[in-house]
Amino acid sequence: MKFKLSYKIFVAFLLTALMVVALMVGIIRFYVARNFADYVNKSLLERYSDVTVALATEYRTQGGWQALKNNPERWAELLRSNLPRRIFDPRKRAPKPPRLGNNKSGGRVKEVPPPPGPPRRIQRLVRRLTVFDADRRHVAGRRAEGSYDRYTLQEITVSGKTVGWLGLHKRERLANPLAVDFLKQQTQALYLIGGAILVLAAIVAFLLSRHLLAPIRKLTTGTRALASREFDTRIEVQSGDELGQLAADFNAMAQTLAHYERLRQQWISDIAHELRTPLSILSGEVEALQDGVREVNAGSLDSLRAEARHLSKIVNDLHELSLADAEVLSIKKEPLDPVPVLKETLSHFQTRFEERQITVENRAGNEPSINIIGDADRLQQLFSNLLENTLRYADSPGTLQIWQERTENCLTIFFEDSGPGVPAEALEHLFDRLYRVDKSRSRIQGGSGLGLSICKSIVTALDGDILAANAPSGGLRIEVEFPISSENKAHD
Repeated sequence: MKFKLSYKIFVAFLLTALMVVALMVGIIRFYVARNFADYVNKSLLERYSDVTVALATEYRTQGGWQALKNNPERWAELLRSNLPRRIFDPRKRAPKPPRLGNNKSGGRVKEVPPPPGPPRRIQRLVRRLTVFDADRRHVAGRRAEGSYDRYTLQEITVSGKTVGWLGLHKRERLANPLAVDFLKQQTQALYLIGGAILVLAAIVAFLLSRHLLAPIRKLTTGTRALASREFDTRIEVQSGDELGQLAADFNAMAQTLAHYERLRQQWISDIAHELRTPLSILSGEVEALQDGVREVNAGSLDSLRAEARHLSKIVNDLHELSLADAEVLSIKKEPLDPVPVLKETLSHFQTRFEERQITVENRAGNEPSINIIGDADRLQQLFSNLLENTLRYADSPGTLQIWQERTENCLTIFFEDSGPGVPAEALEHLFDRLYRVDKSRSRIQGGSGLGLSICKSIVTALDGDILAANAPSGGLRIEVEFPISSENKAHD
């Protein structure tokens, strides 16, 4: 059987309160009974403090306890002399009727009753009294049994010195009806208080369980809404505790999901648009060839081939980005110097730069060789995309300056063209997928808008960073930062 969390919390609090109340009542009842019994014993012993005074006088007179120890009758005499007079006064007791007996002559004569003894209560008290010396050895009265903790002791002093103890043997149970009634009343009061606490704990547990589960219910409702793709769902945060933090994290998650949903929709729309353009061109040219508007010659075939290559590049770029997203982009990390890779890549683009009348000033490599952890193939792809971006968007004629700077832990390679730059608000989006800056970097100039995104994926996979900024000269500056290999640090 499945129970709701609210029931579980309520029962848990209630059982905890029940155990605490039961333990509290039990402990209080135990100590009340125990301490009250000690109190009764001490009070009873205090009532017979005259006996303690008489024992001190006896010790002073006899010079010790030896006389009392050797004469049990003396102990009885001390008790009769110093216990309250009403206890041993025969007039305080109702006389018993005389008993009739036979004398030697056969006549009936009255038998004189024996003198009345102390009442049974006092006899029981006397049997519980014991006298101990200073070392707590038995002197008179009841023979000590077991530990001295079983006696309530009253100090006997002579000239400020403890010479002995008067002990009253503790009872296991209280026999006084008043004391028993008092304990019974206290126990009933404890039960009443415990019951009231338990009821209060049940009310608090009920209210607390509802309070704790209120944000959880909201989270449950919000989670179901997110599962239904309602990414605008938000939960009102009303507290600063862990549940409030959980609600805030839920809102942040919902906001992130809404953002990625918008990106996904934009991503699909942009991809469809990117593919539609070359497909439309291909379709138009094929129809023109079929209708005889254009002749089938080397020029028309080269045009078809160019559009097919463009489509193939878009598909390959999308595949690269999907691998990067899945963190399975093929990267072979090994120590290498990126400058030779850059020079080789520049050699492949030399003719195209000359055709575009863009002068390349490469000052990288003038410093000593610096190794990074990288992949030669991926670095060539990175540099190719950056050079392709310059060829496509830099003004002609123009310049491209390349140089490097080293810090303690990283190597930075700079690519700065002569312009135009990009608007400041577009810099942070320059590496977004399918992003193009309007006007100066439009789709008319070609490209899929995926080159710089692939650059960022490659640099990130190599534990580096890539940034874009407008140069003081008015052009665009790309900064590619790589961590230096540990071998270089060791040589330093």
